[in-house]
Amino acid sequence: METLRTFIAIELGSTIKAALRRMQGGLSAQIPARSVRWVQPDGIHLTLKFLGDTPVEQVDAVKAALARAAAEVEPFSLTAAGVGCFPNTRQPRVVWVGLQEPSGALSRLQRGVEAQVAPLGFPTERRAFSPHLTLGRVQQYASRSDVRQIGEVVAASIVEMPGEMQATAVSYIKSELRPGGAVYTTLFEARFGDPSS
Repeated sequence: METLRTFIAIELGSTIKAALRRMQGGLSAQIPARSVRWVQPDGIHLTLKFLGDTPVEQVDAVKAALARAAAEVEPFSLTAAGVGCFPNTRQPRVVWVGLQEPSGALSRLQRGVEAQVAPLGFPTERRAFSPHLTLGRVQQYASRSDVRQIGEVVAASIVEMPGEMQATAVSYIKSELRPGGAVYTTLFEARFGDPSS
């Protein structure tokens, strides 16, 4: 059975990607060299649901589910809400920028996506949704002192993002893992508030 590695996400505009690149540069200048593997800004998305290996014959059903979820939400704006680490700054494994969306539309969209794809065999995520953009991952070989320094730098960081980002659509994306990093292809885009997409 042929499968594709897929996920559902909001894609970012070039202004936000440029700001993320600057942020990565500012952080990497303060932490030990090569202790974090930074994500290429072109590959950063606001992931709503990772589907993983998806049978090719299910792709159209996922597109239809996504269109239904998107039709229930109007466009909204996102703003940056600080830098942090998963699981925390004392034991950083992932460095991220948090996002906030005060109207509740993003949370409604994420719950709608979960509800629409669950009947297709994609179990609902148990963890609470935490909207974020992954900037980098701490290397496994980073020393204890490197890891401590990464956490301290992130904890002291102030995020400057250029205004708000308008979200008008949600995308269904294919991810191909290659030696040089993941390659992303948008399979489908569903516009918010549009029952016809």
